[in-house]
Amino acid sequence: MLPALAFALSVTGLAADTYPRQPLDVEHYHFALTLTDQDDRIAGDARVRLRFTAAGQTSLFLDLGSAVPSRAGRGMTVSGVSLGAQVLNFTHDKDRLTITLPSPSAVGQVLELRVRYGGLAADGLQIKPTRNGDRAFFSDNWPDKARQWLPTIDHVGDKATMEMAVTAPAHYQVVSNGRLVETSDVTAGVRQTVWSQGIPISPWLFTLGVTRFAVQRLGDYRGVPLESWVFAPERDKGFHDFAVPVRDAMAFYSEFVGPFAYEKLANIQSVATGGGMEAATAIMYDQRSVDGTRSLRWRNVIIHEIAHQWFGNAVTERDWDDVWLSEGFATYFTLLFIEHAYGRDEFAKGLRESRSTVVDFYAKRPDYRVVHEGLADMSQVTTSMTYQKGSWVLHMLRQRIGDDRFWTGIRRYYARYMNGTTSTAEFRQVMEEVSGQDLRPFFDQWLVRGGIPRVEGTWQWDASAKAVTVELRQSQPGPACALDLDVGADLADGSVSVQRATLGAEPVRLRFDAPERPRAVRLDPHTRALFSGELELRSR
Repeated sequence: MLPALAFALSVTGLAADTYPRQPLDVEHYHFALTLTDQDDRIAGDARVRLRFTAAGQTSLFLDLGSAVPSRAGRGMTVSGVSLGAQVLNFTHDKDRLTITLPSPSAVGQVLELRVRYGGLAADGLQIKPTRNGDRAFFSDNWPDKARQWLPTIDHVGDKATMEMAVTAPAHYQVVSNGRLVETSDVTAGVRQTVWSQGIPISPWLFTLGVTRFAVQRLGDYRGVPLESWVFAPERDKGFHDFAVPVRDAMAFYSEFVGPFAYEKLANIQSVATGGGMEAATAIMYDQRSVDGTRSLRWRNVIIHEIAHQWFGNAVTERDWDDVWLSEGFATYFTLLFIEHAYGRDEFAKGLRESRSTVVDFYAKRPDYRVVHEGLADMSQVTTSMTYQKGSWVLHMLRQRIGDDRFWTGIRRYYARYMNGTTSTAEFRQVMEEVSGQDLRPFFDQWLVRGGIPRVEGTWQWDASAKAVTVELRQSQPGPACALDLDVGADLADGSVSVQRATLGAEPVRLRFDAPERPRAVRLDPHTRALFSGELELRSR
């Protein structure tokens, strides 16, 4: 939640992202929306309950997209703001709805504001046909587009409960976050559907899907309903594709991390999502995810988006600078489920593919770091590094402190920050508690510095000494990294002899006993370290 404004990255001393903080906390939103088939305009009536954390505030703002000429008539127009029966003064400019309060705020004071508005959404809510030609309304708020159709404090760190009451033509089904609390026929051909999200979430996770759906109830996992929502003409293929591995992933994350936080888990076919969008309780997928084949790619997307329900959704970064706490975690926990369900080889393959992505990225952008500093441009909030390098940081942390301590730390971190917000510094603190180690240098090296180690080395077999010698050094620009790197010699008898080199600024020399010339000598045979480079055979 936003009131924790003294936040700073103590691993780095960096500033927070540049979103302007206010001394208030939104506790609950109620959005009443009216959708029609006559045009793409929406009518909205929002109630925003908030609590002040400082005295003396005479105004506040909500984020809400403005109708400006550059948007060709798109944007929201506010018709009124009120507090109970009292009409409030406001200005609406540059996507900010600034509201004048009737009197200065008091600490702990709770207000419920009402905002009446309408218009054509410039972004965030997309109204367009499905690939079957059916009319559809779908949201995609990542990372800060909720404001284009909903008045919110549109920042990752401000979590609130939410209710979505949608009045729409009765031939549609409506899905949103949380649990279904009402479906009522308002007039002939018009229905109101109300969903209630009773656990606080960030605004970019608020979601809406409206079209002709086929809906399958897949039972439940420990009381949590499991559902599939697919376009009605694609019922059979969609039900087939979304049926697995949902229950197994739910069981894995519940057992190894902690309890699922929310009221349901629904997988939903969407026209607005590219790939997957982990909206809490109501995950949206690209409409191409449904093809009836249960493809490996979409299986892994499903696992990734379910992992986000724990990391990113329930445990949320307080600040966009720490977005790796969402994407890096979901990427690594996807691989951990793959290791659990499909074996070590598939897990290692995924790690190697991620490492190749990191190496290729840093060849072009050698100074890029995972933890941002005062991020202002939301188009830069994620790159493959927040996913793949973030994932590798967790993998190397697991190697450093050991499996038992890693999982103890993960469970403690989740329990401590579940349904709240956190930071890289707080994650590090938990891992230091369970490991008894000072992890600041590790976190700084891998998350704050750019680049990765480049290792150059040679190996040679000495027939007379019946031994292999390996020489290693780091060659990346800038200071050396602290890197534990295994070297494996594939011996002629089929065994693998492994030694660990601790690399720093100085070259390292290793020696293996080898009665016969090894078939190969490899760096990192068990896929434990993030680096680039390989060994060369040195001729005598």
